[in-house]
Amino acid sequence: MAAMFDDQQLDFSQADLPRYIAVEGPIGVGKTTLAKNLAQLFNYDVLLEQPEENPFLERFYRSPKTAALQTQLFFLFQRANQLEQLRQNDMFEPVRVADFLIEKDQLFAQVTLDDDELAIYQQVYDRLTLDAPRPDLVIYLQAPSRVLNERIRERGIASEQRISPEYIEALNEAYTQFFHYYDSSPLLIVNAQDLDLARNREHFQQLIETLLTIKSGRHYYNPTPAL
Repeated sequence: MAAMFDDQQLDFSQADLPRYIAVEGPIGVGKTTLAKNLAQLFNYDVLLEQPEENPFLERFYRSPKTAALQTQLFFLFQRANQLEQLRQNDMFEPVRVADFLIEKDQLFAQVTLDDDELAIYQQVYDRLTLDAPRPDLVIYLQAPSRVLNERIRERGIASEQRISPEYIEALNEAYTQFFHYYDSSPLLIVNAQDLDLARNREHFQQLIETLLTIKSGRHYYNPTPAL
């Protein structure tokens, strides 16, 4: 995907850029698109989730109760391995952008697992070394569940077409609760309902201008409606 700006349009030589940015939000909200655009704009390395590598994910979407624990444990080990490789390779330099927080793994587990499964998952989680760096900025993209369902249908990934509206609703509510209390890093909450970061240059520019001002605390961004 082409960057929304070229080097002649924005000069970051004097800007105090966040050294590590994490983009978060539920399925279909646009976090990977934003992460890739930020990485290209700032010339950052990008660290992305890799759901296509999870052999249990399609089974989970077909029958959540029978594959939830396997799916969640695979994601947990996958993210732990990503973090371990980063530490071994000293790859947190240069700065980077990621489309996930490691804490989101527990969020998904709480939504998908029953009490007995969650207890097993938590034992594994507690024994793993998840020494993730603290982001200098977290961007949380939020949108109503109906919008997420529409976007999931529109992007047409076969396995995702089995996702139930009830699951999206539960996941969206879990994200809302999580970020209501989140204070580990500066936080930018973005209203992504009408946001088009793939094609709308004005939306992207407004977002960049907003995030460059954030040094601490909780902030909000609502895109200016098109005239």
